[in-house]
Amino acid sequence: MQNNYLKLAGKSIAFCAGIMFTALTGKAQSVYLPQSYQFYQKFNADIYSKSSSMHTSLRPFLIDSTISNRYNQLMQMGVDSSRRSWFLRKVFNEHLLDIRNKDWTFYADYLQDNTIGHDFSETNKQPILFKPLGFGFTSRIGTNTRGFQLGGTVGKKFSFYTSGYENQAAFPAYYTDYVSKKGFVPGQAYDRNLSKSYRDFSYATAIISYTPIQQLNITLGQDKTFIGDGYRSILLSDFAANYPLLRLTANVGKFQYMMMWTYLQDLTLPKFDTFGSNRRKWGVFHYLDYNVNNSLSFGFFNGYIAPEADDQGNRRGFDVNFVNPILFSSSLGPSSQPGNALVGFTGKYKIFDKHAVYGQLLFDRTKSVDAANNNVKNTGGVQLGVRGADIFGVKDLNYLVEYDAVKPYTYSSPQVISAYTFYSQPLGDPLSANFREVVGLMNYTYKRFDFQGQLMYAKYGLDATAADNAGRDVTKPLVPTVNSTNIGQGLNTNLYYAEGTVSYLLNPKYNLRFELGALYRQEKNVQTDKKTTMLTFGIKSSFRNLYHDF
Repeated sequence: MQNNYLKLAGKSIAFCAGIMFTALTGKAQSVYLPQSYQFYQKFNADIYSKSSSMHTSLRPFLIDSTISNRYNQLMQMGVDSSRRSWFLRKVFNEHLLDIRNKDWTFYADYLQDNTIGHDFSETNKQPILFKPLGFGFTSRIGTNTRGFQLGGTVGKKFSFYTSGYENQAAFPAYYTDYVSKKGFVPGQAYDRNLSKSYRDFSYATAIISYTPIQQLNITLGQDKTFIGDGYRSILLSDFAANYPLLRLTANVGKFQYMMMWTYLQDLTLPKFDTFGSNRRKWGVFHYLDYNVNNSLSFGFFNGYIAPEADDQGNRRGFDVNFVNPILFSSSLGPSSQPGNALVGFTGKYKIFDKHAVYGQLLFDRTKSVDAANNNVKNTGGVQLGVRGADIFGVKDLNYLVEYDAVKPYTYSSPQVISAYTFYSQPLGDPLSANFREVVGLMNYTYKRFDFQGQLMYAKYGLDATAADNAGRDVTKPLVPTVNSTNIGQGLNTNLYYAEGTVSYLLNPKYNLRFELGALYRQEKNVQTDKKTTMLTFGIKSSFRNLYHDF
């Protein structure tokens, strides 16, 4: 299944690579910066400066003049130019391979994650089989990841990036329960063998980026896209796995316009063919961001999910109307492919220099829908947050406080294949629907040390029994068992979450670091009271955005 999936992305990238070496060079630049909240927040002072006109709500970023100076500073953090040994330079200063000349550049790194952990609330007494190093001692919680990343540029119009990871991991109970239910490790890949006492999976990112003129970027490959200025996004987030995509981004004056076409899958539904095995669907996304001035911006979003085949296996193919680039065009929902449409809005205002308030509105249904004699009223969500840098006058002290809420049955569809999901994971907030949450994050960097803390509280409604549908699980068909859209309906549940990490940077080029982490999580309702109290320690590398707070 995944092999076919990766081959599809590989063929797309090979096609673009063929174009790459025949194109003329120009003045444009399109260097890819992998999406990572921990890393991206270090640009807060630059992108939320009142002197900056950068569009901040579409990620991953491309490195341009706005953030290039800060990026170069971060890539030199802790670098000691007096080191002469090849080994010491590669461990602490440089990429494993780094070639730069007038016409092209290339870099490559070996990536390693090895962590061990202990959950002090765990009651599981089964034998420990997981080995964090692949040999030797065992640990009930940990990761053993071997990976790579490579990237580069050709001229000033093309860049490319790819990374791949082979993973074995033993997670705390709440995380393992999620994987067992979905058959998928959140944001990464399917578990190859659910019968094991630990998870076994691999996944890859691969993109080609082409900027023919300064105002246009074309990206093709397998990656994620995040829309918004927050830690979460209720419109389109990076919680789900990488998907094949074609993304065009135009910057004209004060406007930035993104058009994206994706190819999505569902693990759980009946299969009708052997290509990739899974049921598939198309995703079409448009996002227009308008900078009124350097402080104020508004954005307009719509998305449409349409199945490649109906529930009887009648294949429909790709409707040419999906190519229509017009925002909110009625052709997004051709009658030949009825699916799931969403509309949203974003806003941002820099209240002070380096500080901004931001928000999102999501509309899924604006009219009542009769589903099995239950009246589903309007559904959607809201986000409001504030973030910034150098708070209290302390350089590199970044913060974010955010509120998110999504009504029950948002993102869902009468046809499960049309749900706003990929591999049964939400394309929006990790908590899916029928929830409220408040998230606070603070990060401080001092020389090679990085400190980050997070607090979160969430309230949501679960299904009391397997036959219920209170509106949180968007992988269930839109047949409600509750005749309302009140947040928290169903099995009312509270989630308390706290996490802190302290890391010491070894090599900034691929974020090689020692990291000590602590996590507390409690999920409580009238049926259960699940706790996780965990400590972890290990060596990590790469720029990856992996969520544990759900």
